[in-house]
Amino acid sequence: MDEELLELFLRRMALSEDVAAAKEAQGLPISNRAREREILARVTEKAGEKERYAYQLFTTLFHLSRARQAELTGAPTQVEAQVRASLAAGADVFPQTGLVACQGMEGANSQAACDKLLPRGTVVYVKSFEAVASAVESGLCAFGVLPIENSSNGSVRAVYDLLQRRRLSIVRGARLCIRHELLGLPGAKAAELTEIYSHPQAIGQCGRFLDSLSGVRVIPCDNTATAAKLVAEGKNPHAAALSSHACAELYGLSVLNGDVQDSDNNYTRFICIAKNPAIYAGSNRISLIIACDNKPGALYDILSKPAALGVNMTKLESCPVTGRNFEFIFFIELEASVKDPAVLPMLEEMERGCQSFHFLGSYAEV
Repeated sequence: MDEELLELFLRRMALSEDVAAAKEAQGLPISNRAREREILARVTEKAGEKERYAYQLFTTLFHLSRARQAELTGAPTQVEAQVRASLAAGADVFPQTGLVACQGMEGANSQAACDKLLPRGTVVYVKSFEAVASAVESGLCAFGVLPIENSSNGSVRAVYDLLQRRRLSIVRGARLCIRHELLGLPGAKAAELTEIYSHPQAIGQCGRFLDSLSGVRVIPCDNTATAAKLVAEGKNPHAAALSSHACAELYGLSVLNGDVQDSDNNYTRFICIAKNPAIYAGSNRISLIIACDNKPGALYDILSKPAALGVNMTKLESCPVTGRNFEFIFFIELEASVKDPAVLPMLEEMERGCQSFHFLGSYAEV
């Protein structure tokens, strides 16, 4: 029976190729949803109590058929040009040196990510995520490192906003285990604190501990290293910082409490951005920003394409479009290599079905 199914499937795909040629000759679009609905109505009626399985089977067949037709007839897409240029610009080994922009200062988690991504790189410290992007866009730095997501506190929306507005490419990623500690001046007592400094992400990752305190003001600052430095220079025994053990050593502070974060499984993902796109050997993650029509089934039509090919989606997050009522863009991450022969046609078909399609890059995460 499997042999018969395979033979019928191959015959159906061959007919689909003939249909593609006819559509191209007549200038017709690949997608014909009215025809698909007719077929679905017929087969589900005939399938009886197994109608939902028949529906799923034929929906998958339609996706595969459209993907093959798009391969044969589709006009050149932007993502195809981007991927081919990025592959040509890449190399077998990711660079180990170069100027890299980093928000913060010595001891910040972003600095640790820089060391992991470019072990022999020269770090240039800047004040904001925006400044990291500007340093890369202007050519001052070859690379920039930004935090993009934390396992406890979610996405860093400011960075996703930057990726929307700036034409930068992700060329590498890193995942770091983050451990926060409550740091104060030598001799300070945790019970006598009146203010705690830290970065908003760290504050969110230590929410339960902070909620247990009373009469303590929590003050956001640029990053956890800045918080430690403020406490060290302020000489206030009633002030503390949520920061790292490395910063305790760096700024001469004492650990007042080493167990303050909500979860021991606390990881932050960092991305390495570059002005010119490049795909290096071993890249197996793809990041996209898309927008689709605001109508029923539009997002499903996009997401069903990787699903039909068995491509795993590791992230899907919506973000409101500024200035538009209830319109959203979507951040998507896929586990796939653009060197897989099926992946680039899949991306092309996704692009053709989207209002906007931004290929952020294909990269490896270390």
